[in-house]
Amino acid sequence: MEPPHGRAARQSVPRLMNAAVIAVQAMVSGVNLAIPQISGSGLHPSATQMVWIVDVYLLVFAGLLIPAGALGDRLGRKRVLVGGLATFALGCLGCALAPNVTVLLVGRAVAGLGAAAVMPATLALSLAVTPPSERGKAVGAWSGATGLGGMLGNLVAGTTLQFFSWPVFFALFVPAAVLLAVLAFRRCPDTERHPGRSDPLGTVLLVATLTGLLFGLIEGRELGWTSGPVLTAFAGDLVVGAVFVVHSLRAERPLVDLRLLRTPAVGAGILGVAAAFLGMFGLFFLNAQYLHYAKGFSAVETGLAILPQGLCMKVVSPKAATLAGRWGVRPVVAVGMALIVGGLVLLSLATAATPYWRYALALLVMATGMGLATPPLSGGIVAALPKSRSGLGSALNSTAREIGSAVGIAVVATVVTSRFLAHLPEGAEESAHSASDAMAAADRLGADGHDAAVRAFTDAMAQGYRVIAVLVAVIGLVALVRHGRGRRADAPRAGS
Repeated sequence: MEPPHGRAARQSVPRLMNAAVIAVQAMVSGVNLAIPQISGSGLHPSATQMVWIVDVYLLVFAGLLIPAGALGDRLGRKRVLVGGLATFALGCLGCALAPNVTVLLVGRAVAGLGAAAVMPATLALSLAVTPPSERGKAVGAWSGATGLGGMLGNLVAGTTLQFFSWPVFFALFVPAAVLLAVLAFRRCPDTERHPGRSDPLGTVLLVATLTGLLFGLIEGRELGWTSGPVLTAFAGDLVVGAVFVVHSLRAERPLVDLRLLRTPAVGAGILGVAAAFLGMFGLFFLNAQYLHYAKGFSAVETGLAILPQGLCMKVVSPKAATLAGRWGVRPVVAVGMALIVGGLVLLSLATAATPYWRYALALLVMATGMGLATPPLSGGIVAALPKSRSGLGSALNSTAREIGSAVGIAVVATVVTSRFLAHLPEGAEESAHSASDAMAAADRLGADGHDAAVRAFTDAMAQGYRVIAVLVAVIGLVALVRHGRGRRADAPRAGS
């Protein structure tokens, strides 16, 4: 049975939803190209503040995705989508006008709130107008849009920063989000509402758990891993996380029904998506700095350099559903995860002398892996839940994506910054509070100082990529084992 929407809606709505996804994902990746400019600006952020500027958007984004998905199920996805785009525009405007680091952080958080409302609604509205026989392709196109958004964010940021300052990058998203909101209001259908209770306590506990984890990871380098605040953050995170689990299992209508994780497609999908984006956004955080500091690329050259990865994902992602239907989900996801890990390992071998074509080859290996692994995993999460909870299903999928992204950035930033600042040439380390400060201090020491700083950075980058590769491999393996157990459990029923 086809959805009760015309042919025009079946074509225009998914495209519009994918455009909204591209916008909010472009903000995730594009800000990484602005790191050198923001670090050297009049705001004077420290290395730790710089990581928070990147990660606070993801923290709010990830923490509120599930509440936003449930809100869309209750109030209507179109209404929540339009409100989310308006909030996203407001946050971007605040970032563009920020006079200090505090205002910039608040603006990023507001933009993250808007993005959290946008993401679940986009997939739910796309599926609402798509015939059941084509929903696998629709999920693949949506997953491809998330990856393409990351690449286009790099391109837009690179082009903008080549000719303008970093506030202009944020300002560009304001008219784009307003236009998308107007088009969504006019073209998207009104969907069914499914009454339900909110879970404010569950929301607070989830956000607190994510905040404690990221605080420990980000502040550990500067405050010390055995310092009181960091140990308190990790200990408190365990307690709050345990309370969240108990609350979710006992509440009549919890924010997240953790029993859903027993469903193999949901449990394996969440782990696999988180692992894939942990690797992808670890790359995004380092890519701009490597191409700028080690290769001497301009901002626009840096944006163009990673574009082939986005185009590759756009080509591969829609084909993943067909391949999974032919060969099975588990083999396709396994190949995809192996390629992601292989791409990270290849990237860890890059130095200042590495030619671009070799670097691009590693990017294409990663892109192929992302395109193969994420659509079947995302589709499995959504398909495992009833239609009345499609907003929650897409929110679970997006939450896994953003948590993986935030943790990937936090881990790789901590590893690389610690190693880099500890191995700077003598005379450069004392005044270095960020990578930008370190390179500027090394340049004042002459060509030898610059070369030594570049070697220190690429060595630290290699270590960061290897750590991320191990994490992706371990989490991906657990996801595959979980999926395999689900298949074995279903086998008797299939044969009966």
